Amino acid sequence: MAELFKYCPNCGSQNHEFINTHRFECKDCDFVYYHNMAAAVMVIVESDGKFLFTVRNNEPAKGKLDFPGGFVDPGETAAEAVIRELKEELNLDLKEEDLEMIDSEANDYEYKNIPYRTLDIIFKIQLPKNTELTIEDSEIQEFMWLSKDEIDISKIGFKSMLKVVKKHVLI
Repeated sequence: MAELFKYCPNCGSQNHEFINTHRFECKDCDFVYYHNMAAAVMVIVESDGKFLFTVRNNEPAKGKLDFPGGFVDPGETAAEAVIRELKEELNLDLKEEDLEMIDSEANDYEYKNIPYRTLDIIFKIQLPKNTELTIEDSEIQEFMWLSKDEIDISKIGFKSMLKVVKKHVLI
């Protein structure tokens, strides 16, 4: 992070430091900026013994397997973000009572050479067999339903998701 912040955004000084990779402190004007974690959600979608995986259409991890989800917008709860993201990405209409929050994982998410640290909040839902899905192709290349033995973990895009798959899917 230190190499991204060459000047203090408050006074323009170069007399600053990044402490523990998350606290930017200017020695001249006492400006302090905390680079905290961003909240994100991912959803394990299960139906008829299979799990829904999407293929990312954007960097980071373009072309890799992912679960539906995304960043939590300001003013939104994690459950509201899941409902919004699954509507946007797959045209699913969900209610909070459809969701079960099961875990959280820390993740590193680098976008356009800027490292973001996220706290991924993991939910699980069950869908009826043959639920119709419509993908938002600006975000998702395709989706696939995979049984446990069909999952190729080398194609998973993020370390937090790999942990989630190992803990909650491949059990």
